[in-house]
Amino acid sequence: MPRIGPLSHTGLLLGALLFAFSLTPSLIPRPLGLQGAISGLSLTAGYAIGSGLGALWAYLGLPELAGRPRRLARWAAGAASALVAATFMWHAPGWQDAVRAQMEMPPTGDGQPLAVAAIAAAVFAAALALARLFRQTFRFLAQRLQRFVPPRVSSLLGVAVALLLFWGVIDGVLVTLALRAADRSYQEVDALIDSEHERPEVPVRTGSPISPVAWQDLGRQGRSFVASGPRAADLEAFLGEAAPTPIRVYIGLNAAATPEERARLALEELRRTDAFERSVLILATPTGSGWVDPAAVNAVEYLHRGDTATVTAQYSYLPSPLALMMEGEYGAETARALFEAVYGHWTALPEDERPALYLHGLSLGALNSDRSFDVYDIVQDPFDGVLWSGPPFRSETWRTVTRRREPGSPAWLPTFRDGEVVRFMNQHTGLEAAQGDWGPFRIAFLQYASDPVTFLAPSTLYRRPAWLEEPRGPDVSGELRWYPVVTLLQLAADIAAGDAPPGHGHTYAAADYVDAWFALTEPEGWSREELARLREHLGSAE
Repeated sequence: MPRIGPLSHTGLLLGALLFAFSLTPSLIPRPLGLQGAISGLSLTAGYAIGSGLGALWAYLGLPELAGRPRRLARWAAGAASALVAATFMWHAPGWQDAVRAQMEMPPTGDGQPLAVAAIAAAVFAAALALARLFRQTFRFLAQRLQRFVPPRVSSLLGVAVALLLFWGVIDGVLVTLALRAADRSYQEVDALIDSEHERPEVPVRTGSPISPVAWQDLGRQGRSFVASGPRAADLEAFLGEAAPTPIRVYIGLNAAATPEERARLALEELRRTDAFERSVLILATPTGSGWVDPAAVNAVEYLHRGDTATVTAQYSYLPSPLALMMEGEYGAETARALFEAVYGHWTALPEDERPALYLHGLSLGALNSDRSFDVYDIVQDPFDGVLWSGPPFRSETWRTVTRRREPGSPAWLPTFRDGEVVRFMNQHTGLEAAQGDWGPFRIAFLQYASDPVTFLAPSTLYRRPAWLEEPRGPDVSGELRWYPVVTLLQLAADIAAGDAPPGHGHTYAAADYVDAWFALTEPEGWSREELARLREHLGSAE
């Protein structure tokens, strides 16, 4: 057990400041436990930086205060940092409620700052114990190595060996065991056939009695996808006219062994259901768990009066963060195989007889959809367009366009070359706001300024992000400030929290999907009043 010794005063000072900064608002309201964890990590990071700087100062032999002036300086700095932390703790509940109010969420009242402080202290104590265990291990190794090499070399080797040892235990044992346990758990959930979704009887859905893809092979999200959504009767009741049941094709992870085999199976299902005879074909890339946002698909099915087909293939049953860690390239490979199969068949059809082809993806689905095709392969015969919602910051097209946006346009709603190819929209500004003429090949981004998945980037660790410049997004708190290290931790907590109503954060509203698909695909026969009725109809189901 590592010995508990004196703490670094410089570390405590900086740690208290970062702890205080962690209580300020970010993009999404944070629950108590998550706030405590982030505050504890901020305290730990501040302490590590402060103690490191103090050690460097002493190593360089720079002048230090001594005696009574040193004690007075420490007391003054400690009192000041404690006062700052207490002040921020007092304001923290109000800050969180202000963010909630901006998203039209009810206030929570007391934020229990003392409970947050207790959780933060526990996190800091655990991290400190681990750090001191590492230091004792390093010193033990260095002392043993001094028998064979000079002291400085032994210290360097001791640090290197200790790092390898700790990394091997943490990454090679603890993380691996945790990921394997999660993998088994989510695999069991994916295979579970619940009573909530019944096997579809209509032949235009995968998993139906005449479909070659077995119902149990669709996975949990696949069964939900094909069993839900509007049928012909639902569309007729809303539209007041006859309409076909939209085609939904879903190929589960267990339906075939490889991405290429699943892509071929998807193409066979599209041909079986006569999907290429519909007016619109959507190639949707799911999130890590295989989930396809029903708000997005329902919207385009209603807008085109059921004359649509949507196809997707599962590549994982893990949540997106775990899927990105464990199977990052596999998702892109699956999306690419499906695109090549569908696009290859689509280009072989007569141009005046084939459906309009669009790509769609949300979150990790948007990232993998972006990676599914090469623009140089489609330039001679491009498909019609894409709708990507909540794209992660790693999405290459999003990053390039945002970086090269027109001067004066905000990072949270860029303008790129007058919107002739790429356009952005949010919950207040639609795709039609662009000044230029939208060409035949269209790229549309639906994103909210409060979406941490889109705006979390590693550079936030040390640099103020562009999306915090004025003017700010409509649902971003004016109290949000950038702090080195802390803001990155806050955004990570925002992703984990996910506590945002439709129309904010990473929860995309059906009404915004209606506007996005309407502008992108331009369906005929819709008045302004009918679109408003559709938004209300789909929004009531959220």
